[in-house]
Amino acid sequence: MRRPRKQLLTLNNPKLMNINAIYALLLREAKIYFREKERIISILVSPLLFLFVMGKGMGSGISPVRGYTYQQFIFPGILTMVILFTSITYGLYIIWDKRLDFLKEVLAAPISRTTLFIGKALGGMLGAIIETILLLIVGTFFILPLDAVKLVLCLAASFPISYMITNIGLTIGAKMRSMEGFGLVMSFLTWPLFFFSGALFDLAAAEPYIKAISLIDPVTYSVDLLRIIMLGKGVYPVWTDLGAIAVFCLATTILGVTSFGRLQQEK
Repeated sequence: MRRPRKQLLTLNNPKLMNINAIYALLLREAKIYFREKERIISILVSPLLFLFVMGKGMGSGISPVRGYTYQQFIFPGILTMVILFTSITYGLYIIWDKRLDFLKEVLAAPISRTTLFIGKALGGMLGAIIETILLLIVGTFFILPLDAVKLVLCLAASFPISYMITNIGLTIGAKMRSMEGFGLVMSFLTWPLFFFSGALFDLAAAEPYIKAISLIDPVTYSVDLLRIIMLGKGVYPVWTDLGAIAVFCLATTILGVTSFGRLQQEK
């Protein structure tokens, strides 16, 4: 039986095959995400509580940025919180793929481990981007009015941020054998990443040990970048934030690809 010409061209072109594989993985993750509509609501509950309960409850407090309320000050940090929790928990789906043997089938396909990792990372980013858009809409109407330029810049910044954090989740998920173990690791990782980032307070006025820890926290630079975009003021220069995020993206990609390469030996 003769194979279709399009299929033959794909098989003879490794680059095209890898691109098709990334598209197929992204499409699969998109279908899973939109099928689980409760995920969209559940992820937004905690950030909305922080904004409308804690933000309003401490509204009488002094905002570190003049001209803005405390609720508006923490909005960039809460937006980062959505990206953090949505992206990093995506690593849980790697464990599901192991149990369903889907991962074994993909590992047997003639694609590189880098292609597999990039496809899964893009799939994990999808949910974070959608959650970001929803929270930006809520925030623009009820918390901090943003013009079109700021909205576009916030959305653009969310892409490398979500990619970086998704990589962390995938790397951990690739090393874990149970969902319980993954949940335990996440509970010890996500909240420290969030609280040490300066999402809820002015990092410049923090204790020295908090500042020291925040320097190795990738979420710190994410919060600072979004705060510069929204409020016009951050702890670090914008190029420092962009450079740090780029370094973390590269480092997490290398770690992720390496961890996925080992999956081939464990299957």
